[in-house]
Amino acid sequence: MGRVYFESAQLVIFANTEGVSSIMKRGSPIYHIIGILGVAMLVAGCSGGTAADPSQSLPQSATAVSSREGGQGTQPRFHKSWMAPDAKKDDLLYVSDPGDAESVFVYSWPQGQAKGTLTGFDRPSGLCVDGKGNVFVTNLDSGTISEFAHGGTSPIATLSDPDGYPNGCSYDKKTGNLAVTNLGSPPSGPGSVAIYNHASGSPKYYTGSNVVTFYFCGYDNRSNLYVDGEPSAGSGFAFAELPKGKKTFTNLTLNQSFHNPAGVQWDGKYLAVGDAGDGYAGGGGIYEFSISGSTGTEVGSTPLSDAVWVGQFWIQGKKVAIPNTFYSPSNGWQGNVLLYKYPAGGTSTKTINGYVYNYTPDGATVSLRR
Repeated sequence: MGRVYFESAQLVIFANTEGVSSIMKRGSPIYHIIGILGVAMLVAGCSGGTAADPSQSLPQSATAVSSREGGQGTQPRFHKSWMAPDAKKDDLLYVSDPGDAESVFVYSWPQGQAKGTLTGFDRPSGLCVDGKGNVFVTNLDSGTISEFAHGGTSPIATLSDPDGYPNGCSYDKKTGNLAVTNLGSPPSGPGSVAIYNHASGSPKYYTGSNVVTFYFCGYDNRSNLYVDGEPSAGSGFAFAELPKGKKTFTNLTLNQSFHNPAGVQWDGKYLAVGDAGDGYAGGGGIYEFSISGSTGTEVGSTPLSDAVWVGQFWIQGKKVAIPNTFYSPSNGWQGNVLLYKYPAGGTSTKTINGYVYNYTPDGATVSLRR
């Protein structure tokens, strides 16, 4: 896959292996794939943040291979899943990397110590967790969702999403349903939301009148599902609700502007909606809303002052984990996971570095030990 970065024009050109190219504005979400052309839409992040630390020790299952992006030297690529023997006894932070590694990295929560790596994905993106601590991983390329037990190394179930390109997900602890957002539908149709009854079987699909490209979703405490994405115009920000028991979306208006979608999650009191930022100078954050009818009123905000491109975040108690990606002219694509106080935000309290070269974290979730 080719990658060309234009600083002055603030554009990025990406080409797939078949020579198909796509030109898009800075700020397009990281490694998202839409349509039959198989064009990879990658975030056009820029400088800033802290580079990943490739000097950290690697497990024996990691081997070095030549960079597919034409990067400097070699980079570790994981071919076999591994997990520390004591991982199941810890609270675990799962972080997806749809880039060169195509893996999900596992850390102790909130300490950030490496506990494992899950492999065998096709561009892993969004992550979510059920009431038992099982973790769901969406696979953009294969149209599947992989389910892992807490601390496990092999999928315990795989769901098929044949009519979409799965990106985000959310589990409703009251109904046991799993919602998955699709960026688009083959070969080049609009996106949708796939809902799996009791997180199993075949899904039912729901489309919206305003949201056409569905990015992320989140259930509230009443089993209402909220989604963000792009409107029919193909740019901008759109937000909608699928009320419990309903078959059609309600378009919602939020009294806050957004650069790009970056996750939706119920924080226990309010609906938290993420802004990825502009992918250049940052500007991302999380905003908390109270929903009434077709209107969302902002009741608080969580600034993320040292994040550049905010990925699909995860709120756990009084902390929030932010996958952060940025472009360094000297080192290429880099990233880390930043922890912030929630909902205060501000400057991150901890940086969790990756243990692969060109670490590009995209989604996060926390699985608590049982």
